[in-house]
Amino acid sequence: MAALDGIDMSRLPVHVGCVMDGNGRWAAQRGLPRTEGHAAGEEALFDTVEGALELGIGWLTVYAFSTENWRRPVDEVRFLMRFNEDILVRHRDDLNDKGVRIRFAGRRGWRVPGRLVRHMDDSMTLTARNRRLTLTIAFNYGGRAEIVDAVRSLVAEGLPASKVDERAIASRLYWPDAPDPDLVVRTSGEYRISNFLLWELAYSELVFTDVLWPDFRREDLFDAVRQFQRRDRRFGGVEERQA
Repeated sequence: MAALDGIDMSRLPVHVGCVMDGNGRWAAQRGLPRTEGHAAGEEALFDTVEGALELGIGWLTVYAFSTENWRRPVDEVRFLMRFNEDILVRHRDDLNDKGVRIRFAGRRGWRVPGRLVRHMDDSMTLTARNRRLTLTIAFNYGGRAEIVDAVRSLVAEGLPASKVDERAIASRLYWPDAPDPDLVVRTSGEYRISNFLLWELAYSELVFTDVLWPDFRREDLFDAVRQFQRRDRRFGGVEERQA
């Protein structure tokens, strides 16, 4: 357990978000196609899941495919659709055995192949009763799209303007029972949010690492948690100091 040295197990983030970035650059550095970088990221994802389980983190949300990613080359998009389907089929039984609940956040009915949607539904049904870790895969997801969809729900329900407040919007997000992320990690040295959980991360602690996603491992997650625990979280308030 040496890798957990310096982590206060009583002050863990309840929910960690992760922007899995750098697959293309990882592949380019090795003279490989971009698709090889995505494939290499599979090990990083499941080692990170193992790290979250080891820590006892209850919620992990990973950014797998954004609403903007449809602009990528057609061959790459096709690969990602097939690859994500394959990952589900190969890993969902193991995740279920480990007590992981699988969820998806995003516009599933918009451009996503029907076969992949069926595997997503099957995975959610299989793992629905698990509570050790909720793994939410943000797929065909955009933070702005999520807010738009929540507002559309308000309009469709005919909610009066006077009743529209933060609670009303939050209750219509894709998974309103999920706690807001305490910690969001972005790999590959980029300092951007990239349309990830825009509503939910209002008070998240952000950790940026130069590690490219295929090289990310649970030890990097542990390092991010250590950084999180060194932060002073005031949520807009000011801590009163004793005289």
